[in-house]
Amino acid sequence: MKTLLQINPVLRVNTSTGRIMQEIGELAMQYGWRSCIAYSKGRDGIKSCQSEVIPVGNKWSTIWHGLETRLFDRHGLASNEATRLFVKQIQELKPDVIHIHNIHGYFLNYQILFDFLAKSNIPVIWTVHDCWLYTGHCYYYSYAGCNKWQTGCGHCPQKKEFPASWLIDRSHQNYEDKKQAFTSLPLDQLTIVPVSEWIREEMQHSFFRNNQFHVIHNGINTNIFNIYNPEQVKQKYGLNGKHILLGVASIWSREKGFDDCIQMADLLHPDEMLVLVGVRPEQQKKLKKNMLGIPRTENIHQLAELYAAADAFINPTWQDNYPTVNLEAIACGTPVVTYRTGGSIEAITDQTGFIVPQGNVKEMLEAARLISQRGKAYYQQPCRTYALENFRKEDRYQDYLDLYDKLTERNPSANI
Repeated sequence: MKTLLQINPVLRVNTSTGRIMQEIGELAMQYGWRSCIAYSKGRDGIKSCQSEVIPVGNKWSTIWHGLETRLFDRHGLASNEATRLFVKQIQELKPDVIHIHNIHGYFLNYQILFDFLAKSNIPVIWTVHDCWLYTGHCYYYSYAGCNKWQTGCGHCPQKKEFPASWLIDRSHQNYEDKKQAFTSLPLDQLTIVPVSEWIREEMQHSFFRNNQFHVIHNGINTNIFNIYNPEQVKQKYGLNGKHILLGVASIWSREKGFDDCIQMADLLHPDEMLVLVGVRPEQQKKLKKNMLGIPRTENIHQLAELYAAADAFINPTWQDNYPTVNLEAIACGTPVVTYRTGGSIEAITDQTGFIVPQGNVKEMLEAARLISQRGKAYYQQPCRTYALENFRKEDRYQDYLDLYDKLTERNPSANI
């Protein structure tokens, strides 16, 4: 039996990376693989997971890692003992493939991990969910309009953004440390899997430019994210007779377009309601009367029903890779209006929505109104058909299984 080891700080299914990782593991097991998942014990509690789980570190190692990040800008360079213990577990596990999702998350020391990986000969796949792995600090740079990651970073304009450093700017040294660690693997050992064409093109300008790239778009559960009768949802939230504009984010921020949503609320007609899912308690106080804030939910059936009840899904994100929220909305028969941002546009066609310039709240609202005027029925079935042809998790995660098989056939044994 072949063994797959995936690595990500969180397991939770209400995060896109957690859900993607678990679903890949479930499909791998259906094909006879042993599926193991390593995650940050200090950040995430196990609620349900069909794969074998490997907790890394603990609450205290996570806290210390956070302190080193805040005080010395050394994110990814703490958790030494936790990482050494994890490396021993990998040696005992003897995985045939290691699949990294994210390693930034206050739980691993990437220098220790990659020093081991470079000597192991284990095939490594790294799915690129954001930009952290090739910058000196940030996990996105679009909102800041910064291209220093192409030349070595330094004097970081986002020092206090995640992963925030309160005092020291170590971005240039971080860039050099990452470059040395992440390029230490032989080119035929590491396969980079961008989830969008946009980030693949960006990485061609990074220190990964010589690596192998294999784009695999994210997939979703199209059985759950489906078309539903909207009346029950509208009644539950008191939205009968309203044109619903829906926005969803795991964490709303200015970069995700929270401020733009507040601006949009001032332009709404009396029969329009802006519904935001993922709103934190402190953000509830900032919402206008024609806005409804719903906390982040782990009930994806509830989320799917909200998608299906909306007239249009709005995604005013200023920086994004390949947001699964767009896919989920389209699969529920709801067209998307998004800013021309990164990979957010890659799921949008004439039949599935509109693309508008960044920051143009008025044009975003006008596009959403055009959708309402044409009627949901105009878009519903074309959206659903497009989703089934392109977003099914069974198809996208099969792409990973095919890649695993290709790599293990090429590399029948590893030096562990």
